[in-house]
Amino acid sequence: MREKRKCTICGKELVGRTDKRFCSSLCKANYHKRLSKSTKCATAEIDKILHRNRSILLEIIGKGRSQMKVPLIELERRKFNFNYMTKYITNKQGKVYHYVYDFSYMTFSSNEVLIIRNKI
Repeated sequence: MREKRKCTICGKELVGRTDKRFCSSLCKANYHKRLSKSTKCATAEIDKILHRNRSILLEIIGKGRSQMKVPLIELERRKFNFNYMTKYITNKQGKVYHYVYDFSYMTFSSNEVLIIRNKI
């Protein structure tokens, strides 16, 4: 005897297709609403950190410059979070560029960082 399938949301017995997961469009909508809410909560915190990192880079480099070397301690002092970036690229020389939206930075040594404003 086959096991009875139940709705993912309300637990009602499912009738119909074998791959059916919800008993109604209301249960399906509620499922996706919950999923969307949990995704927004998780990404909101990450976006907040990324925006803060970008603001720190903009404050340091200013609006007129396209690149600038700064002491690493300057980023640390402003609470820059090095664990968050939008992407990274390794060039042919093995140097890693860390991107935060339209800015990138590269660590030259243990105490210097090059900040670059990238053209969009």
